[in-house]
Amino acid sequence: MSSPEEKPLDNPEKDKDTAVESASINASVSDSTADSHNEQDENIMDEKTVGSQPQTGSDTVAEENIEIEENQETEVSSPTEDNVEESSDDVSEDEEEEDGRGWYVIHCYSGYENKVRHNLEQRIESMNMKDFIFDVVVPTEEEIEVKDGKRRSVERRVFPGYILVNMLMTEESWYVVRNTPGVTSFVGMGNDPIPLRKEEVASIIKRMEADAPRIKVTFKQGERVRIIDGPFNDFRGTVDEIDMERAKVRVMVNFFGRETPVELDFLQVEKA
Repeated sequence: MSSPEEKPLDNPEKDKDTAVESASINASVSDSTADSHNEQDENIMDEKTVGSQPQTGSDTVAEENIEIEENQETEVSSPTEDNVEESSDDVSEDEEEEDGRGWYVIHCYSGYENKVRHNLEQRIESMNMKDFIFDVVVPTEEEIEVKDGKRRSVERRVFPGYILVNMLMTEESWYVVRNTPGVTSFVGMGNDPIPLRKEEVASIIKRMEADAPRIKVTFKQGERVRIIDGPFNDFRGTVDEIDMERAKVRVMVNFFGRETPVELDFLQVEKA
């Protein structure tokens, strides 16, 4: 018979070393696990902290952009408001100017302008039409003429046979003016009077208010004239050119058989 197997005896020192090694392994594993958990927790906390912190840079840029846009809107809106105010002022001025009144022209017999004006002014007063008919004007200008070697100033009618009336055209005002003794008609198309344009009125008023009197020219190109003033007094010649703007006339005078041009003022010559 075989003898029973003998079990080896346990080595207590070896078991002790194995237990220590296992414990140290377990401790290192647990430490590494704990470290990894701690790192994850720290990363999570960092992300939360970053997410919770205000983004000062981007917010500041956004606020500056908003302020710039608001300033641009303000700058754009300001001229618009000014334009609206200016346009409203222009409209009000136009409304004041275009209140319906205008300068109309009436026709009368030539030479009776002042008498017709007097008659019309009496009718305006007696018929209480001052709120519709404002002014009656016979356009005249001062003129200097030379006759018999003498200068004299006369008042000449700019438009003989016509009178200007500043009025608000209504049926009543039309009737008052049209039926004034001496008035033959309104100037216009048919029975519709047409007011003068502003530039036409301005031109007539400027002509009436001219400081320098107009010089009446009684001669024309090619006519014989006599010089009545200056070093060539009592010489005779022929009108070669007339300059209305400068009020000068060029006369061809015969000196020793030669035609010589002499420039003179209108008042230095008269029709021969």
